[in-house]
Amino acid sequence: MKVIVITQPGGPEVLQLADRPKPAIGPDEVLIKVMAAGINRPDVFQRKGNYPPPAGAPPDIPGLEIAGVVAEVGAAVTHWKTGDKVCALVAGGGYAEYCKAPEGQCLPIPSNLSYLEAASLPETFFTVWSNVFDRGGLQPGESLLVHGGSSGIGVTAIQMAKALGSAVYVTAGSDDKCSFCEQLGADKAINYKTADFKQEIKALTNGKGVNVILDMIGGDYMPGNIDSLAVEGRLIFINAMNGREVQLDLSKVMAKRLIITGSMLRSREVAFKAAIAKNLEQTIWPLIESGAIKPVLYKIFNADDAAAAHRLMESSTHTGKIVLSFEH
Repeated sequence: MKVIVITQPGGPEVLQLADRPKPAIGPDEVLIKVMAAGINRPDVFQRKGNYPPPAGAPPDIPGLEIAGVVAEVGAAVTHWKTGDKVCALVAGGGYAEYCKAPEGQCLPIPSNLSYLEAASLPETFFTVWSNVFDRGGLQPGESLLVHGGSSGIGVTAIQMAKALGSAVYVTAGSDDKCSFCEQLGADKAINYKTADFKQEIKALTNGKGVNVILDMIGGDYMPGNIDSLAVEGRLIFINAMNGREVQLDLSKVMAKRLIITGSMLRSREVAFKAAIAKNLEQTIWPLIESGAIKPVLYKIFNADDAAAAHRLMESSTHTGKIVLSFEH
């Protein structure tokens, strides 16, 4: 099979086309003929040598989300058969013509979506559900602030939280990106380059603050996050693009009874991810089928042009998801 490999840690140019044998599957796994693979920020970190894959994942083939057709099923698989159209969250190996996935980490492709659209779902949908709803406990009628509103995570969080009855505020880096987020359903998008999100959130919530913040920035955003949270608020970290070390006023944490948490999904066990998949299929997939939640594709690249896709990801000029196509 054709694969895209990381030939050595470095820039986008280290992504090269190569030949590899098809992966062998275990009893609880399926082999998927990949039609499309989503691009995510962790792929860039792995390419640079900063995000090693967990044990069992290919060390040099990136890719955390795929969509395609089940080509083989393991002896213990009961939920899928050959020919089924699925999308899946994987621990690596997605930039390939074939990729294996645990049975429980696969989801049916919604009938109204293409392979390209379906490939844009798993990584961000699993991440948002796990962090905003499971860890953050966001409830209907509560409010959510998302930093990086025009990212893949952002567009997913906006739509998911709005569809389930919450107010959503976001930050983004340009007026165009802010407009894009509001068209998706955000109640207010704040241009962090021209406004102080802390002051804006204070005004938008009549001084109460938001209930949940999803932050992929970290670093110097911490004080503003703490000030922007309501009493009993929850702050969830899923990345630290501005730095892992922060200044924290513990007196504010105690006074507001805040919860500060975070998670990494890639290294979690299969059963944990399978439970998320089940929740998504029950709660979110009907909203995709109805059109209430829609994939947002920014640009499609042919698989052998993965380097260009990574350059776009690193430019942060995109709004929505970048996807590789393996369809011929």
